[in-house]
Amino acid sequence: MPQPLDPSQLDDILALQLSVAWAGEAAGEPRRLGWWQTDLIDAEGGGDLFARLVPRTAAWAGFELAREAARRVETAALARIAKRDELWTLFQFGFAVDEQLHDRLAYHRRHRHVPGEVFQGRLVASGVWDTAAFAAHLARGGKPTVEVTPSGRQVKAKPASAAAAAPLLAAALFPFEKAYPLPYVEVSG
Repeated sequence: MPQPLDPSQLDDILALQLSVAWAGEAAGEPRRLGWWQTDLIDAEGGGDLFARLVPRTAAWAGFELAREAARRVETAALARIAKRDELWTLFQFGFAVDEQLHDRLAYHRRHRHVPGEVFQGRLVASGVWDTAAFAAHLARGGKPTVEVTPSGRQVKAKPASAAAAAPLLAAALFPFEKAYPLPYVEVSG
């Protein structure tokens, strides 16, 4: 079982996940990357609905649902891979880590934290969509060596933890494609 991550590591992973979840939405204006058919975060889309339904936790509701849309796209892609339990992806690090991330999101929602304050510049999920700026944001995670496989983009690294893997997986999303490219790393059972 992986060791528990500290809150700052969990927040770093969540900032990447939520940024990619926002960037992957297709139903907003402008369309952004279009990897999942949602518009759950922007004020003109799901943000407006959540502000009326759950005003105290509206921002978190949109982020959590966009993140879940991304997880479902990954789950569908992983279903075609035989050894999926031996892989980490940006939205799926195995039960123990995924539960820590879920609990951390619940903590922020329960305490009514403001996403922009929690992630202090690490969250890209608002404003005018700029593909190049988003690519530059992801590139801060490094330039991983990637092999394109029938399953997705395999990051040729052996990160010691999910906290080390997340920035590499996010950086491996570039160059952007029409379909979600499923970056992954192989981890030992």
